[in-house]
Amino acid sequence: MLRPPPQLTVSEWAERHRMLGSRASAEPGPWRTSRTPYLKDVMDALSAVHPARRVVFMKGAQVGATESGNNWLGYIMHHVPAPALAVQPTVELAKRFSRQRIDPLLEETPALRERVAPARARDSGNTMLSKEFPGGILVLTGANSAVGLRSMTARFLFLDEVDAYPGDVAGEGDPIALAEARARTFGWRRKAFLVSTPTIAGRSRIEREYLASDQRRFFVPCTACGEMQWLRFERLIWEKGAPETARYHCTACDHPMQEHDKTAMLSGGEWRATAEGQDPHTVGFHISALYSPVGWLSWEQIARDWEVAQGKPEDIKTFRNTVLGETWQEQGEAPDWERLVERREDFAMGVVPTGALVLTAGVDVQDDRLECDVWGWAEGFSSWLVDHVVIPGSPRDREPWDELARVLARDWPRQGGGAMRIARLCVDTGGRDTAAVYGHLRRLRDPRIAPTKGIDGWNRAQPVQGPTAVDALVNGQKLRRGLKLWTVSVSTWKADLYRRLWLGRGDAEELPPGWVHLPRMIDVEWVKQLVAEQLRTTKDRRGFARQEWAKLRERNEALDCAVLARAALWLLGADRYGEQFWARLRDEAADAPLRPSELPVAGNIAPPSPPSLAAPASGPDTQRPRGWLAPRSGWLR
Repeated sequence: MLRPPPQLTVSEWAERHRMLGSRASAEPGPWRTSRTPYLKDVMDALSAVHPARRVVFMKGAQVGATESGNNWLGYIMHHVPAPALAVQPTVELAKRFSRQRIDPLLEETPALRERVAPARARDSGNTMLSKEFPGGILVLTGANSAVGLRSMTARFLFLDEVDAYPGDVAGEGDPIALAEARARTFGWRRKAFLVSTPTIAGRSRIEREYLASDQRRFFVPCTACGEMQWLRFERLIWEKGAPETARYHCTACDHPMQEHDKTAMLSGGEWRATAEGQDPHTVGFHISALYSPVGWLSWEQIARDWEVAQGKPEDIKTFRNTVLGETWQEQGEAPDWERLVERREDFAMGVVPTGALVLTAGVDVQDDRLECDVWGWAEGFSSWLVDHVVIPGSPRDREPWDELARVLARDWPRQGGGAMRIARLCVDTGGRDTAAVYGHLRRLRDPRIAPTKGIDGWNRAQPVQGPTAVDALVNGQKLRRGLKLWTVSVSTWKADLYRRLWLGRGDAEELPPGWVHLPRMIDVEWVKQLVAEQLRTTKDRRGFARQEWAKLRERNEALDCAVLARAALWLLGADRYGEQFWARLRDEAADAPLRPSELPVAGNIAPPSPPSLAAPASGPDTQRPRGWLAPRSGWLR
């Protein structure tokens, strides 16, 4: 007698079949939903019998969200076979997800092991990015692959860490929209699971989707009065400097609850909708790491992490994103230019201050001139405006570019002796004379020059991308080999600059790391240009909030040059290598001044240090070696 399969929910399937191994779990053994009770409703909303078509999960770290998604994939393979697509931010992350999550899921769960042949078996259908099973297939891909997103029709979509997806995939549109288009043919039977820690307010995809849902929060009871409440960070109170005293205080009776009380609180919790969703078929869940079970991330550790982050805006942002599961509101309000004028300092323009360890520059191309700002940098991204150079002439003509080559060949004297040259220079190629700019930059052939194009976006993980080859046109003729072009996420660097401009003096008038030093000789108009834009929140065509930079005044060349100089520092490796980068420069500064014959070509820093290379002569027609050099930095003379 034939019988239909039991109508299990995802949480019931996990309790019955899921096994956790030591490869992918700190607590191996049978799956226990009671360990993380807040995941039950999330998983059950993913069940085939639940009416929801889209499940949104905005969360903090260490709450078990990824494992709930893995349970869903196992449920699909075993209980509701159908084509499924799992999307990670990149193809490389998809491969890592396959090795570290999917393979253990298949190997350690008996019900799945018998349905998916081992990868080593001949014609098994089990590859790194594809897992075949009776009645369906699981395909893994990256959000950066347009081919992967449109390669198949899928009933089920697992979209993981959506805030790390690129804004546009090969010019074909938003990766979430591309992926969801793959499921439309399944009508009401389709289901999508969107998971992520949030990023920047107004730019966060997961926040946008959560705000369009019924915005459910997990309410837990007070162990003293029984008042139901969702956990807020401001109610976690401890004595300053003593994170071990952290207690959660009830919003009703102010009773202090301890870490061991969390087990009873979680077991008595329930999800409650806090808004009316725009789409009746979308449910949204939000939870922070404050709910992390006993033995995972403790309240004491959360308090300790918060204290360590104080005075470090980037660390506070990371804390709010990954621990609290909240978006970060960028300080997009333009600082008062009057305040910046008043705080100008007494150091000479054209002279490198003692604290600066490396020079970068940004060049903004205008119709009748090139504007070049030279910035000095030190550890913590403290910066000094070293020089402001205006080169008159049309960018179509040869003369201003020859003068730029002389600027690159110039030595800037250092306070205390010695001299420095520009290590990296970014040129904005966008504008009406892009073809001419390409041609002249190719003629200069200086490996320190990075042609750039600004793009709108908040890609903090990779704010400068490339290089990619572009055609360079000179006098209307196409060259055989293209110029190497970098794309710069200008919104990221503008927010970074404004954050540093808003820094206040610390105790005893100490200047915090990241302070922007401006010389007294710089004129007021330049300072106004530095803060010529402001971050504003607008609505897109779907009514969702988005953030964009808007001009407060017409001229903004100083801001553009500062963004390009910061991007140049990123290209040198300051963000990637961190302390190693600055330690190396400090060691070289201690050895300065160098003899002119010892000065190498500036290039990318890449450990370990290769041998020094002698510097070629600078000039507009100098034939320089192709490729990006990575020698000993040697920007000191």
